[in-house]
Amino acid sequence: MTAEAEEAPRAGGRRYTAKNIQVLDGRDAVRKRPAMYVSNTDALGLHHLVYEVVDNSVDEAMAGFCTKIDLTIHADASITVIDNGRGIPVEPHPTVKGKSTVEVVMTMLHAGGKFDNEAYQFSAGLHGVGVSVVNFLSEWLEVEVKTDGGVYFQRFESGLPKGKLERIGSSKKTGTLVRFKPDQTIFTTTDFKFDVLAARLRELAFLNAGLQISLADERTGKSAAWKYNGGVVEFVKQLNETSTPLFSKPIHFHRSRAFPRSDGSGDERMELEVALQYNDGFDETALSFANNINTRDGGTHLSGFRKALTRTVNDYAKRNDLLKGFKDPIIGDDLREGLTAVIAVKISNPQFEGQNKGRLLNAEVAGWCEQMVNEALAEYLEENPSVSRRIVDKVLTAARARIAARKAREIVRKTALDSSSLPGKLADCAERDPKLCELYIVEGDSAGGSAKQGRDRHFQAILPLRGKIINAQKSRLEHVLSNEEIKTMITALGAGIGTETFDLKRLRYHKIIIMTDADVDGAHIRTLLLTFFFQQMRQLIVHGYMYIAQPPLYRVRKGKIDRYLDNEEEKDRFLLDLGFEGVELVYARRGARRTAATLARKELKALMEDVIEVNRLDAILRRKGLSVERLLALRGEGGRFPLYQVRIGDRLQYAYDEKQLAALEEQMEREANGGSAEEAGQGELFEADGNGASATRPPSRDFLELPEGAALSEMLRRVEKRGLPAELLTPREPEVDPARPFEAFHTLTLRTEGDKEYFADSLPQALEVIKEIGSKGVTIQRYKGLGEMDPAQLWETTMNPQTRRLLNVRLEDEVAAREIFSTLMGDQVEPRRVFIQQNAAAVRNLDI
Repeated sequence: MTAEAEEAPRAGGRRYTAKNIQVLDGRDAVRKRPAMYVSNTDALGLHHLVYEVVDNSVDEAMAGFCTKIDLTIHADASITVIDNGRGIPVEPHPTVKGKSTVEVVMTMLHAGGKFDNEAYQFSAGLHGVGVSVVNFLSEWLEVEVKTDGGVYFQRFESGLPKGKLERIGSSKKTGTLVRFKPDQTIFTTTDFKFDVLAARLRELAFLNAGLQISLADERTGKSAAWKYNGGVVEFVKQLNETSTPLFSKPIHFHRSRAFPRSDGSGDERMELEVALQYNDGFDETALSFANNINTRDGGTHLSGFRKALTRTVNDYAKRNDLLKGFKDPIIGDDLREGLTAVIAVKISNPQFEGQNKGRLLNAEVAGWCEQMVNEALAEYLEENPSVSRRIVDKVLTAARARIAARKAREIVRKTALDSSSLPGKLADCAERDPKLCELYIVEGDSAGGSAKQGRDRHFQAILPLRGKIINAQKSRLEHVLSNEEIKTMITALGAGIGTETFDLKRLRYHKIIIMTDADVDGAHIRTLLLTFFFQQMRQLIVHGYMYIAQPPLYRVRKGKIDRYLDNEEEKDRFLLDLGFEGVELVYARRGARRTAATLARKELKALMEDVIEVNRLDAILRRKGLSVERLLALRGEGGRFPLYQVRIGDRLQYAYDEKQLAALEEQMEREANGGSAEEAGQGELFEADGNGASATRPPSRDFLELPEGAALSEMLRRVEKRGLPAELLTPREPEVDPARPFEAFHTLTLRTEGDKEYFADSLPQALEVIKEIGSKGVTIQRYKGLGEMDPAQLWETTMNPQTRRLLNVRLEDEVAAREIFSTLMGDQVEPRRVFIQQNAAAVRNLDI
């Protein structure tokens, strides 16, 4: 050791001693390092919280005790998950004194029922950290358990119990309700995505035939329900909906076998279920699952399946002399073209990579899976020669295309590697470090010219494209490579193309930015480019190198104010801000000598933010058959709002706490009139076909949660603190209703700097008046094309790293991405028509 190294600790003035070693308990460890347990504190980790809770309910379904799971996204960013399983045990824990089993499960890491095979033979939750981590990372969590004739409730805040588990009622039902709100101080976002959750829940419904799962989003009114009696066979059929299958009925087999463990400690049982079908497309969609967990990165079960598929089809083709005239070997890639497969295994002790369980690691599973697939698939091929011949013909076509594409790719690769032959239309940058370089792919020569003039030549390169490129979804690789615009892009990027030759190390730019017009043609060109990159250069997306430029949609001018705005919402917000300038709100009771309240710009703006939120809550409540006005009328003692709305027969009743809810549910069970309590009030789930795929309509619920009351209560407190009555929050008719004399005694006046006065009968109406004031004298220009901006404006709004806004293209769900590209860009017209019909109402900017 050198002298310098010995003296290093003194230089900092600190000693490293035992005091520096901290010992954190489970809760503190999770809250301090949440990414260790849920991957990150962004959207991925946020949704992982839901999966942990749902997986516990699914484990009950796999064990045969749960038939229904309901999930609700609430307006306050909280989540409720309800199942009708056995319910978490509520008795005192035998080894943890003074705590119920519910509290132990919720507050102690590595406490769960999955560590032996008595309660669950197969399960997804293996580490005992799932629901406790959800509790630790939540602002609050509530659990309600129905079991052994009772209803039990406990609440936690920041992972700590706010009292003991309490029996609050009686019930003949069983099940668990978990309601939680993620901690906003830990997560960077609490915006749950309906589509992300729906994709996972739909998978679970497919993998657990007969399990009914529903999802409702109270923020938007969207809902869906799934129940598939056909299981993974229905899964494969749905994945192939946007393609043309080579044979109508998917190949399906289910095997179960005991294998000796490698350590000699006995046998381990493994279940394997596979469904596969080939289509006329060029993509492979192979989804693998282990104990219902989507192993997105594959693992030993997927590699075992692929090896068995290649060997079995090869052996069958050779044995039946189906490879005549083809001398090159058939490889795994040839077997994958057009393949859609679902591989699901269940094993007692799965080993996953990380808490997110993206890859199955059990080495022995590869051999076991390969053995069972070999046997089952060989048997099927021998018994179905017509299907077998179609599969071999598809594989041979893919092999010939692979050879042709390799030759075309080699030509393009040689051109791309020759730095002296960069495309003439490319305006390259001076910087040579790819990490610092950006490539703008621009629609048209005109916009390309403006971009070249407005860019920073040091690190920004411009590549204009002429017209629309080939649709890579419909074309084989050799045809894609014949397109001149495609060849230009490949040469400019310099990384090659395809799995064999693509090399990220040779990529010349680490920011590839698509910049197109904000019209229909621009959107089409952007979609064609994304289709190409997804099909042939997916690693660019996976590693986060792809971006979409966001040129402004509006330019708004008023006097000396000149602002570029990105969307409709920003425009409305900006006009509202203009309306606040020089405006004050005066509230008075009619006949009073003094005004009750006067609010200037800052306070008025804060008040109107509450009004905007009240309008949003009102829209949510109206979807539940309520309104803000009705909720205000339901306030009970101490200003409490109801937490639940319960339907008993034709009557609506309201519960203000969990005890009242339990009593109402008990009453509901008594009045079931001969129908079982399990079936009472659940409605009907329609089946779309004989195989049991359900329509996307959830069953009706026995009760509705009303978390809007808590948010409304907080807003009322702020409004009343400013000297205004709460009733002004609800819209009112201008004419005074004699039966409701409130309007006769209250006035709202908005005064501008020019002493002009505007009158309103409620705060929502005052908000509209402020918008009108802000719109006066404003000029609004809507941009449709990049060519409408000069080089300086293009730089200022879209290319300057200090002011621009870029969308990073991410691959969060590869299956969903494949499905959307196949729907929008594939050969099948019907799926595209259905997509347009279902999403027409969601269009924000329609270019006509």
